[in-house]
Amino acid sequence: MILTSPERSRAGRAVSTVERTAYVLGALLILSGLVHLTVLVIGGGSWQGPVSLRKPMTFGFSFGLTLINVTLIASFVSLEDRTRTALLSIFAAACVFETFLISLQAWRGVPSHFNLETPFNALVARLLAVGGFALVSVVVGLTAAALRDRAPLPPGLRDAIRAGLVALLCAQVAGFVMILTGMRMVFGGHPERAYAGGGWLKPVHALLMHGILVLPLFAWLVSRTTWDERSRTRAVWTAIAVYVLVIGAVLASVVNGG
Repeated sequence: MILTSPERSRAGRAVSTVERTAYVLGALLILSGLVHLTVLVIGGGSWQGPVSLRKPMTFGFSFGLTLINVTLIASFVSLEDRTRTALLSIFAAACVFETFLISLQAWRGVPSHFNLETPFNALVARLLAVGGFALVSVVVGLTAAALRDRAPLPPGLRDAIRAGLVALLCAQVAGFVMILTGMRMVFGGHPERAYAGGGWLKPVHALLMHGILVLPLFAWLVSRTTWDERSRTRAVWTAIAVYVLVIGAVLASVVNGG
């Protein structure tokens, strides 16, 4: 999705300082992912395991893209300026905080999640949980606002935004389930199983994370066509249905051990 001007947002509202900052931080997180990718390729490090630099690479890309997209999507949701500033500030800080902690532990050569072996590692694990709670809180707030919003938008775009935010919220739920699964293994005396099996919902989590990018982008592209309003709305709902079916198929495969 592209704004009509780098200084303007939805309905002509000026882009705020917090939005500009979030876009810059998102770009820096993506750059962090690129740096870790470069180190992996040049250094020949492992792409597997809980201490691989692949993890901060993935988090850099994912959180960078998510931060940029959530900031842009929030501009299409009717919010008071103070509420928008608070939500985006918390979300941006949490994205940076989570990525920093993941990167810190990877460069220390220790797992970030499920790691309670030392007081410092346990502190990092708790801080990651705090960051995750902050992310969930913001997504809940944005989703609730989007579901209530009645401001005029291009045909299908409102539905795509709502579906994308619901998907992002479901991604947080999937993340919570993985953390809960892994911690049960840790407290059961089997931390090695947590590292191996705690992330069993990763494929579903990844798909849900980026619905906030794919669905609104598709709706925006459809809005640029010459189709009538009914056809545009139908196309967006078809895309949402296909997205849900893909997630369902991947979830079924994961549950069945595929």
